Amino acid sequence: MEKALLVTVKVESEGRGRGLEEMASELEELVSTSGARIMDNIYCNCERPTPNLFIGKGKTEEIAWMCEEQQADTVIFNRDLSGTQQRNLEEIIGKKIVDRTQLILDIFAKHARSPEGKMQVELAQLQYLLPRLIGKGLILSRLGGGIGTRGPGEQKLEFDRRKIRSRIDKLKKDLKDLASHRQTMRSKRKKEGIPSVALVGYTNAGKSTLLNALTNASQAVADSLFTTLDPLSKALNLPNGEHAVISDTVGFLHGLPHHLIEAFKATLEEVSQADLLIHVLDASSPAMHDYYQDTLGVLEELKVGDRPVITALNKIDLIEDRSWVSRFLHDFPRAVAISAKTKENLQALLEEIQETFVSRMVSIETMLAHGRMDLVDLFYREGRVEEVKYLQKGIKVKANIPKVLYQKLLHNKELQ
Repeated sequence: MEKALLVTVKVESEGRGRGLEEMASELEELVSTSGARIMDNIYCNCERPTPNLFIGKGKTEEIAWMCEEQQADTVIFNRDLSGTQQRNLEEIIGKKIVDRTQLILDIFAKHARSPEGKMQVELAQLQYLLPRLIGKGLILSRLGGGIGTRGPGEQKLEFDRRKIRSRIDKLKKDLKDLASHRQTMRSKRKKEGIPSVALVGYTNAGKSTLLNALTNASQAVADSLFTTLDPLSKALNLPNGEHAVISDTVGFLHGLPHHLIEAFKATLEEVSQADLLIHVLDASSPAMHDYYQDTLGVLEELKVGDRPVITALNKIDLIEDRSWVSRFLHDFPRAVAISAKTKENLQALLEEIQETFVSRMVSIETMLAHGRMDLVDLFYREGRVEEVKYLQKGIKVKANIPKVLYQKLLHNKELQ
């Protein structure tokens, strides 16, 4: 197991922001998810980053001493480093240096399952590597695995700049083709009047567990960051009989680098195309309000800040004093307190989702010919049937069905 020494840096010139302990805790969770063994976490305050090392030379030499003392293989920073900073730190410390983006990409590589997910990871890794090819130092000489070299990244180090650019162009084209295919599927659903819902939120808020609870799906879940990388869509049945499609998406993170958002647009496009967003929050986390703001920031960057949103306050089963739940409900718009794990209050969430789409349904009362059982079956599949009576002159049906379906049947003269 790779032994990692962590360095949590707070830059004073950035203002108050998040505290050192909160940043350190997040870094530790990221590193644990990557599979490394944490030897220690060094805290560092600096007025402003230096162009050559990011931190001061004295602190760098202290880190080098601690690496030898604790026999660490790798030093991981909670900040993004330039190629120059990374190379200079390696020369002084004598160990592999990993920055925040590289760490996140490593976790992405670990969790990518589908061909598309792996392509997105490779694209992001190559875009990260390209400006760092010249004189990168120790990290390019270490092909034996570990953080920063996992997944598609093991092969990328052999490419020169020209080959990397060519590979980036090929990956972008392939991802664009896959996006076009999904767009065709979404257009078909919209034409049929099927609304779409996307789960969004901070990583490890419980989105995948909620998807499983609402749809009886079997999406992989774990108490770790970025478990979901590949987009997954499932059918969702609402209380009034209407059907929707609900999608799980990659989790967000504080200060998620812009180029990572760009690289994973294919995963996040389900968010941009959704009719409704369900913002899942870990209500048991003391940083819940900060996570809420972080997610809003990513949604704004994706230009979906105008979408209707339901806030799902998840993990209430972990809150001992339930009076806090009542207070939290007033802090967020259209909030519903739930537990995806125990399925507590999921019916209320479904009803809130249904309320968003209620205008899409229409009540009908019609008489069908005895030979049109296919329409009765259609009403059961696409809506909610309230009454069916088999009379001498035909089949009397009362039902709620999607307006799009109703208009289509009227146009085809299949309804009286």
